[in-house]
Amino acid sequence: MTHKQLTSQKSIEILTKVREISIGFPEAAEHIDKFGHTSFRIKDKPFVILGENEEGIPSIAMKTSKETQEFLLQEGSRFFKTPYIGQHGWTSIQGDHALEWGEVEGLIKEAYLRAAPKSILKSLKNGKSPT
Repeated sequence: MTHKQLTSQKSIEILTKVREISIGFPEAAEHIDKFGHTSFRIKDKPFVILGENEEGIPSIAMKTSKETQEFLLQEGSRFFKTPYIGQHGWTSIQGDHALEWGEVEGLIKEAYLRAAPKSILKSLKNGKSPT
């Protein structure tokens, strides 16, 4: 897979780790859109989108609740409201900071659960783990 938007070594490392986490969820799929953004989706609904700015700094955008978004934005400069979709609860983390992968994995899991259709949520509730 080629990644128009992800060119830096750091971005590729982050993509590899995010892929390991995201592909483990039931029916999750990797997708590259016409702008070159790599996303992970459930039933064509994105729950994680990876990008890179002009300086080569990677970011991970995740679908969060408004409450989670507000909490994360108060944490300081690591998190920011995702451009264009932040008003819908999307929150991004800068990849040039030291990432705490346990925290990121929890946020990706929340994002997946927010995007998953009710049929998948029901099967998860009946004992199947999303990881």
